[in-house]
This record gives sequence, C-alpha cells and structure tokens, in this order.
Amino acid sequence: MASAHTPGTDHDWLIPEEGQKHLKDVFKSLKGTVRLVLFTSDEPDNQFNLFATRFAADLALLSDKIVTERHALDSDTARRHDVTLGPTLLVNPDDYRIRFTGAPLGEEARALIETIMLISLGVSGLSAASRQILDELDGLDEQDRQRHPRVFSSPGCPYCPGQFMNAVKCAIAKPQLVSAECVDSDEFPDLSARYGVGSVPHTAFSETHSGIGLMPEERFVLELVALKGAEDALRERGLVQDGPAHPEHDMAVEEYDIIILGAGPAGLTAGIYAERSGLRSIVLDKSIIGGQVAVTPVVENYPGFKNVGGMNLVEILTAHTREYANVRENEPVEEVKLGRQIEVFTPKAVYLGKALVFATGSQWRSLGVPGEKTYYANGVSYCASCDGFGYRGKKVLMVGGGNSALTDALHLKNLGVDVTIVHRRDSFRAEKALQDSLTRESIPVIWNTTVEEIVGEDGRVTGAVLRDTAADKTFTFACDGVFVAIGHVANTELASQIGIVLNADGTIKVDRSMRSNIPRVYAAGDVTGGVRQIVTAVGEGATAALSAFEDIQNPYWKKSG
Repeated sequence: MASAHTPGTDHDWLIPEEGQKHLKDVFKSLKGTVRLVLFTSDEPDNQFNLFATRFAADLALLSDKIVTERHALDSDTARRHDVTLGPTLLVNPDDYRIRFTGAPLGEEARALIETIMLISLGVSGLSAASRQILDELDGLDEQDRQRHPRVFSSPGCPYCPGQFMNAVKCAIAKPQLVSAECVDSDEFPDLSARYGVGSVPHTAFSETHSGIGLMPEERFVLELVALKGAEDALRERGLVQDGPAHPEHDMAVEEYDIIILGAGPAGLTAGIYAERSGLRSIVLDKSIIGGQVAVTPVVENYPGFKNVGGMNLVEILTAHTREYANVRENEPVEEVKLGRQIEVFTPKAVYLGKALVFATGSQWRSLGVPGEKTYYANGVSYCASCDGFGYRGKKVLMVGGGNSALTDALHLKNLGVDVTIVHRRDSFRAEKALQDSLTRESIPVIWNTTVEEIVGEDGRVTGAVLRDTAADKTFTFACDGVFVAIGHVANTELASQIGIVLNADGTIKVDRSMRSNIPRVYAAGDVTGGVRQIVTAVGEGATAALSAFEDIQNPYWKKSG
C-alpha cells in the first residue's frame, strides 16, 4: 500500500486516502470493541514488523471500536498466548483463538477486515448446514474435539482470504474447540516446508490431513470435523452425492427472473444489465468473484485503464454489480433442471428462474505429462499470482506462448524470480506489447520445444525433461518450479447435462444474441470460446441479459411459423 497523509494530523498513513474513506464507511456498522494484539521482534529494520505495526495503527484511527496493543516476542503476554513468531497479530485473544502469523500483506488484509467485522457484530457467518456439521465436534471425546487449522497464504493469492475465513467462521462459532491461523508462507519458509506447502492456499487441518485450494464452506467444515477428505467422509456417512455435504434439511427456495452462473466479467455484467432491464437477478459462483481476472497480475488492455491490477478491476466490477444484483460466491451449483421454471440446486438453496445464463468461464489446461499431477502444489503451478512470491530467487520454467504465459512471466520476473519461457512454436501468439516487454526484461525463451516430463526428488520439482522438436532430441532443464499457462478448457459439464449443444472445441455454441439451442438458456464469456478477452466477456454478458429480457417479454419459441 502507498503511504498517504491526512491533513491536520501528523500520522503517517499506510492505507491510501481512498482506502481510509472506504474503511471508515465500512466500520460504521461495528458494534462491539475489537482488540488487535500485535507481537513483534526487536529487529528495528524488519519490514514485516513495520508494516504490521503501521497497518494496525491505521485501523485503530479509523474506528473507535478498534483498539491495538503491541508486545515484544519475549514478553509474558507472548508466552501466555504461545506466540513465538513475529510479527503475529491476535484478534480478541481473550475470546477467540484467531491469529495472523506474519504481516497481513496484500490479500490477507481483506481477511483481517472481515474478521474484525464478524467479531464486532458477534456472528460467525456460517450457513445452517455448516453449523450442523460443526456441531458434531460436541459429540466427540474430550481429547478428540480440538481443531487447529492453519491456512498458508501468500500476499498475491486472491483465493487465500476465502479459505482462511472458513477457518475464522468456525473459530467464532466454536471458540473453545476451534482455532484459526493464517500463516504467510513467504515470511516463514521453515514452517511452510514442515507442512509441505508448495501452492496456496494450503490448509493443514491436522498433522496428518491437509487440503489445497479454496473450498466451499461446507466442504471445509466437513474436512475440519472428519480430518479426512470430503469424499471419504461422505462415503463413511453413506452419502453418494459428489460435492459439498450437508445434513438432510429443508432447502430454502428463492425465486428470480434470471439466474447467472459465474461471477467473472461476463456474469457480473449480465447481472447489471438484467437488473437495469427490470429483471430480478442472482449471480452464483462456485469460487471467488472475478474468475480468471482475479489471478491476472496486471491488465493493460481494458478500455479506460492504462494498467490495472486484476483483483482491483474485479473489485470495481463487483462493487458496481452489487449495487444492482445479488452476488454470492463459494456456492457451487450441483444440478440444473429445466421445466416451466428453471431450477438451480446448490448446497444452500434451490433457485427458481425464468432464464439462465452460463458464464462459467474456463479452467487451466494441463500439460498431461508424467510428473505434472505428482508435483502439483510442490513445484507445479497454474497461478503465478498465487504462488510466484514463493519462488523469489529461484529458477522456474514458464510453459506457453499466449498472453497469459507472457503476463505471468513478466510478473514472476518483477518478483525476483529467474524465469525462462519454453514454447512449442517458433513465435508467440501473444500481443506485441507483451512481446516487447519480454524483450525489454531480457527473459530468455526456449523455442520449438515441448515439455515431456516433470521430474523431482524428495517430493519437490528439480527440473523438466524437454524435447527440441527441430532436432528431435531431449534434454533436462534444471529448475525449482514449472508454471503452466497453455490455455483453458471451458467449464461446460452442467451445460452438457441439460442438453446444450457444444462446439467442436468443447465451448458452448451460441448465436449472436448469446442464445443456446435451449430456449431461455444463454451463455457468455470464455465458456463460449472465441476471443477470450475481458472486454468481449463484458459485451457478451450484456447481450445475454438483454436477450433474456427480450425473450421473456416475447417468447420466440412459442411463435408459430
């Protein structure tokens, strides 16, 4: 964060002026007092200590409901709370066991703000289904009840705050049984190595069970209680359905004019245009809001912004959409049924609508080579924003030749990573501006070469076996990590299940109005293929919503020939 100063005070602000105004407005709803208890070492030039100290001081000045304390790591208070690493920030430690081990840099700051809000308001934020699963801890033997999840994060990871908040909500709901710790994996590499952290978010539920990635809330709670994978826990319970588990209960039913699946640029825009057309809408996403944009380090081709961080652009789009539509993240769709009304089933509710928009986007394409799955999260990564920080000073290989690969390579270079690109062709398909930046940064490229295998030792990547296609010979490239950016695969499983026609490349087939072959069902964004750009996704989302409005008013499928 940039330093800023407020006129009339001598406080050296860490939070920018715009951020101060936003947080002041957010904190107006605080009710109970929240104590932030910070522990730091006596190193005068430790930047993490300085950041944490200034950030906590800023928050206290933004609301009289937030108070801060600072103690030394060798103090009695630190020993009483079992704090050995600095900086460490505890939140209301007399009532809860919630801590940030490491300065709440970047995305982790979002989790701290949300934690403050929940504690001050006196709510956990857990769904009814999650609370029922968590209550199972009460029935366990005394020695088996305690749960201490650690979520390892990184400042650039947009998924990490959501995963840690799953732990925080459980710690608030069961303060005597559950703790929650957010560990900055980059600040504490020894602790990260102990738990085998290679990709974030990495959640250590116990010494024997861990999980990688952002989980839906109910799945997180189930794995926390069972201390095993959700699939195994479901199997033991005699439940055969896939996905998040929830006890049998009456599902809430909500009715809308249009249901939008996916909260990327296409889905968010569809929500805005639907509501402005008079259609009551809801946007559902199985993960975090923003889709692929959320993990794009810098966007340089979106009109109106010379360059903007991907997550910043997401926040702008989301704030605009929330002024109109209901947006819910971390709510995966399990089933869609067509009928007089379209029914959408999630673990939390059943949604009824007149129209449905698939804006489900795409997921990273894998190489499909030996070692890729073996070393995933232990040297193999598909997200430079999430995992790049941990490779500072190390050597990595970036696989790909499109915009994403070059953008990620430049991001890694900026972080201090020794990055080399390997591309199967003799030229890039990426934008010229990115190619020029690559040349300017002197990032080496291995042309006409494919990855045949990813190799490693002791559970970590040590290199990749490459094939020079021109010379038809193989060689081993020594490196600490392999980042993959070779395109995407459309998320069309739900669409296929209801009979939507797909293109040859697996994307949804639509006409110029974003209509699919099924009346009242539309698609927009990356899931439709074509030019996969933010600006086209936004346009298609708007078109889909306007087509839905037109069709609801004048059903074309009911007209006689």
